[in-house]
Amino acid sequence: MSWEPDRLDDQQQLADGDPSGMLPAVAASAAQVRTSYRATRETDLSSLVRDGRPRAIVVAGMGGSGIAGDILNAVCGYGAPLPIVTVRSYRLPGWVGGTDLVIAVSCSGKTEETLAVATEAVRRGCRLLVLGSPGSPLHAIAQQAGAPFVPVASGGQPRAAVWGLSVPPIVVAAELGLVQADGDVFENVAKRLEDVAHRCRPTSESFINPGKSLALEMAETVPMIWGSSSLAAVAAYRWACQLNENGKYPAIWGEIPEANHNQVVAFDGPLATRDIFADDAGRSLRLFVLNDVEEHPQVTRRREASIRLADDRGVRVTQVAAEGTHPLERLATLIELGDYASTYLALGYGIDPTPVSAITELKARISQ
Repeated sequence: MSWEPDRLDDQQQLADGDPSGMLPAVAASAAQVRTSYRATRETDLSSLVRDGRPRAIVVAGMGGSGIAGDILNAVCGYGAPLPIVTVRSYRLPGWVGGTDLVIAVSCSGKTEETLAVATEAVRRGCRLLVLGSPGSPLHAIAQQAGAPFVPVASGGQPRAAVWGLSVPPIVVAAELGLVQADGDVFENVAKRLEDVAHRCRPTSESFINPGKSLALEMAETVPMIWGSSSLAAVAAYRWACQLNENGKYPAIWGEIPEANHNQVVAFDGPLATRDIFADDAGRSLRLFVLNDVEEHPQVTRRREASIRLADDRGVRVTQVAAEGTHPLERLATLIELGDYASTYLALGYGIDPTPVSAITELKARISQ
């Protein structure tokens, strides 16, 4: 597998290298937002909101489904009057009970960890919302419990259905008064996603295509991705996960200021570029900083100092700014760029971005 950047502007190679259609799936993000919003509004959510706000919201999911909880927490922000927790495991925390809302998210509706948590939530008498594939085991749990169920239409990978899975919890949060997010907000998000899709379309050449440009910068490096706010950190985590799954590529993510207390020391390590003329100069750290308007003033100082520190040590830096006003808009633009970049990175290496054979093999070994 060798890096060949010319592949990114060869339409035939892009089409041949993406037989399962990850690029079209990313481009369909705006449609996902609109479809998911409509499906959620058509669902009877009265059992979730009639008793007022829950004590806490727990989102249960794994991988591309679990990030729905992180997105919900980031969009509600620091002003949320209750904790929003994501559970990526087989068990609910011991404190979760009948006064809490559990949102079980599984694109396939078959994820064993999420099925276990949903079953436990029913047993504990929690309010329950279920998102997944119609006719799945998770759907059956919702039916047996009389819990609201929002269908998620996706024949592809869960990570390609991020907006179909993330919109319903935000709609519920809006119903509970935790965030302002009406139909106009979701339409604005969809338009932002359409704009990014237009700029990152396959026919747009690398020198003006932000998705391809990011892939070119990531190739042959170890990407270290930092967010400058809790919202941007969710995007950084998503970038790293997408690089892992789409690109089959390693990546590190963090949030400022925490990254300044550990990851920054890697600037003094063996992967930091010191000699720009060395043959292996490209196989080194590269810092990607995702900026957000809601960063703390002290984080702004830390971000700027971190970039100067990286520059002083020869570590190349790319900054990407969130676009939009509403938190969901800003997060969506960052996530969409990372989705495109990771897909183009895979295609530049001649890798099909869709299959996740290692995950499939691991599941098979566990089931034996």
